[in-house]
Amino acid sequence: MSANSPVRTIALLSLSQALNGSNGAIVVAIGGLAAATLAPDRSLATLPVTAMVIGLALTSGLASYLIHRLGRRHGFMLGAAFSLPAGLLAATAIMMHSFVLFCVGLFLVGISNAFGNQYRFAAADSVPPDWKGKSISFVMLGGVFAGFIGPGLGGLTKDAIPGAPFAGGFLIMAALSVVTVTVLSQTRLAPTVVRVKGQEGRSLRQLLRDPDIFIPIIAATTSYALMTLVMVAAPLAMVYVCGLPSIAATTAIQWHVVAMFAPSFITGWLISKLGAHLTAGLGLAMIAGAAIVALTGRSVLHFEVALVLLGAGWNFGFIGATALLSESYSPQEAARVQGLNEQLVFGVMAIASISSGLLLDLVGWETINIIAIPLAAVAILTLAWGDLRKRSKAAAA
Repeated sequence: MSANSPVRTIALLSLSQALNGSNGAIVVAIGGLAAATLAPDRSLATLPVTAMVIGLALTSGLASYLIHRLGRRHGFMLGAAFSLPAGLLAATAIMMHSFVLFCVGLFLVGISNAFGNQYRFAAADSVPPDWKGKSISFVMLGGVFAGFIGPGLGGLTKDAIPGAPFAGGFLIMAALSVVTVTVLSQTRLAPTVVRVKGQEGRSLRQLLRDPDIFIPIIAATTSYALMTLVMVAAPLAMVYVCGLPSIAATTAIQWHVVAMFAPSFITGWLISKLGAHLTAGLGLAMIAGAAIVALTGRSVLHFEVALVLLGAGWNFGFIGATALLSESYSPQEAARVQGLNEQLVFGVMAIASISSGLLLDLVGWETINIIAIPLAAVAILTLAWGDLRKRSKAAAA
């Protein structure tokens, strides 16, 4: 297998996704539990995880700039390296019983994730055109393994350091950082384009006015925001609103995470058969379907089916939108478009994450799902318009 083989590129980036994605999975699995032992007030236990989300949202645009400034391989290695001090700081914070330091450590995890979330663009830009959808899909597939690796290692090392529960999981994060940097050092990714005066491509204003740019950004942002809004509220609704056992909520979220990434086995094939517009639209329709299922009952089965639909819908919607966007800009515009997309997607995702619990208290579980349906419908109609526009242009040509 040659150094520039698409299969090799996809395999290394998928492995990197699994390793780097395990950091976020570790935080989701044990971050809140560790924070509960450190927080001055139990109501603040979600603040460190929120710090990770804020770190991701604030630095997504900067990460894109650095990736294109330093080159993809070196940019990704820098991003993965952030998990080393992040893990060490978080573990030290637990041992010192410092809530503030723990928040700082998890903020750094968010910075690392801001780089790692852009592996999918590197895959799309580093393979032949007919490989784009498949490459994005299989890189995202690494998230399946992250969902098992992170929580598994976090649980196994819970009591590894006496008197500091969960600190071992964050030391594992630091070790995974070193492994991820090593794997990324073996990648051979498409070079980034150095901007030359007079050849910078379209301005940001021109890009935002192009339907081929703003339609996939709307689809990706809506998919991620709605998934986050419902996912964060679901376990709270199950336990505190519906009175279901906490083990049922944990199981439902595990199935949701599997549903988020497992469809990646077929998403690339689906894009090649149906097209990226229809695949993304199908994903958003599934998200709306998840909301409808959630509105029909409050049993464990209702929550499980809704969360599986929500996860699979996110997969089709987000990957379809990413494939669509990757076809819509020149190499000179890549940094600008990818940075804009990441900033909008993860900025809105952070707002959805922070707002979810508040909305659950203010308007209730049913209203959250009612809100999701028209928002998904608007994004679907936008995609339909974009598809018709593309077909009209192809017919005219």
